[in-house]
Amino acid sequence: MSKKKKTIILIVVLCAVLLLLIGLLVFVSGLKKKKAEEERRQSASLSMRESSISLSKKAASLAALSSEKKTSSASSSSVSSAEETKPTGPKSPLTGEVLLDPSLLTKRNVAFMIENSSPALPHYGINSAGVIYECPMEGGMTRYMAVFEDYKGLDRIGNLRSCRPYFAYIASEYDAVYVHFGQSVHGEELLATGIVADLNGTDGSLNDIWFRSSDKKSPHNAYTTGAGVDEGIAQKGYRTTKKEGLRDHFIFSEKENTLPSGEPCEALSLYLYNNQPYFIYDKSTGLYKRFEYDEPEIDAVDGKQIMVKNIILQDVPCSIYEGTTYLNIPVKGTGKGKFITDGKMIDITWEKKSDTGITSYFMPDGSEIELNPGKTWVSLIEKYHSDENNFYSTIEEFNAR
Repeated sequence: MSKKKKTIILIVVLCAVLLLLIGLLVFVSGLKKKKAEEERRQSASLSMRESSISLSKKAASLAALSSEKKTSSASSSSVSSAEETKPTGPKSPLTGEVLLDPSLLTKRNVAFMIENSSPALPHYGINSAGVIYECPMEGGMTRYMAVFEDYKGLDRIGNLRSCRPYFAYIASEYDAVYVHFGQSVHGEELLATGIVADLNGTDGSLNDIWFRSSDKKSPHNAYTTGAGVDEGIAQKGYRTTKKEGLRDHFIFSEKENTLPSGEPCEALSLYLYNNQPYFIYDKSTGLYKRFEYDEPEIDAVDGKQIMVKNIILQDVPCSIYEGTTYLNIPVKGTGKGKFITDGKMIDITWEKKSDTGITSYFMPDGSEIELNPGKTWVSLIEKYHSDENNFYSTIEEFNAR
């Protein structure tokens, strides 16, 4: 091969290699551009997602803030509405609650003697009372005195039973018209002094205001009505308004009295062996439910269980009148007791300075107790039996007794 041909072949090979290198460079450059473009797109996409998330968060935050404002506004409106609809006006001296009928503020109270033996149950009208007293009787039974300020429209109140002196003394504290059906010998002597204005079922001049039901046997079937009581008061010419200067029997707390220094008490049972009464605290209502004879104690008028806000246990001396089986329970003097409300209990003392004077109850520091607005149950406890009452911190403890 000639020198010239060799030179031409070499040039051709070199050109081919050069072209190959150029192509390779172009290919590599294209890959780099493609990768850069891909990274740019990914970066842009990521930025858009972050921006979207940020916007979503801001939107959610704004929505939450708006919701809070609306909720706050609605809550404020609700509170305002509740405050606007909260009853206002004169309050009951018996319960501390606002009276729906302001005329009741000056209307004279009426106290009914109500039997509590098993054959007399259920009671009628007792849930309309503001204060209920349960006191021991002969034979291990108890009897109630229910103090009413409003008995209008009740067609059956009772069963009504006879007077005992200690009930009449308590009725006089309220300046109440005392409604009963008969009396013990000592009760008759006290009533004759005029300590209370009374309507007596054995008074022949008042026959029209009583009736006996056919669903129970005598003596467990004597009743009256709201209208009958008003008729009897009119026949006797009794005053229908409270006497001037009558002090309210209780002091009621302006805010909930939770007895911060008290002991927990969600249930209690009393020593009374006949009806074996007990109370259980209902946290949902803040009231104590009443039970006896192993059953809920029901008012047949409204079909509801008796429930009270306050319970007072008042320890009292007790003896038996000579030659009788009747209990002599002095309610004038001083003594100890317990105040129970809102699932708490505290020791108290009591004092009654005169026969018709109001019984006052005192905290350990000497201040007068403040009841929570609502119904009050007062049990007179024979003081030599007071240590037989049982108190339970929790309902579980009561159920496990």
